[in-house]
Amino acid sequence: MKDFKNLKIWQKGINLVVDIYQTSQNFPTEELYGLTSQMKRSAVSIPSNIAEGSGRNSDKDFSRFLDISLGSSFELETQIIIAHKLSFINDEKFKELTDDIQEEQKMITGLQKSIK
Repeated sequence: MKDFKNLKIWQKGINLVVDIYQTSQNFPTEELYGLTSQMKRSAVSIPSNIAEGSGRNSDKDFSRFLDISLGSSFELETQIIIAHKLSFINDEKFKELTDDIQEEQKMITGLQKSIK
């Protein structure tokens, strides 16, 4: 069993969750159960699946959970694009979030390759 809290990929995922929660506080209240909720769930799924996968007994299982985490990151990236197009996120924040999520995606892919 790996200590997921020591994984940089998990730590970066946690930071992304916090950033999404803080950013989405400024979204219109009518989005509370729509885009805001979806973004939070997608963001939380990324480090959660990394943590769950790290506790599995095989690299194959861990890789499967990393796949789920990667899928959630692409979901979140799509939702960030939608929020930007709806002007819920300004250009500067959009670039910051997009850069962070793409770095997380590269880290997830790199970790998958290293354990296969």
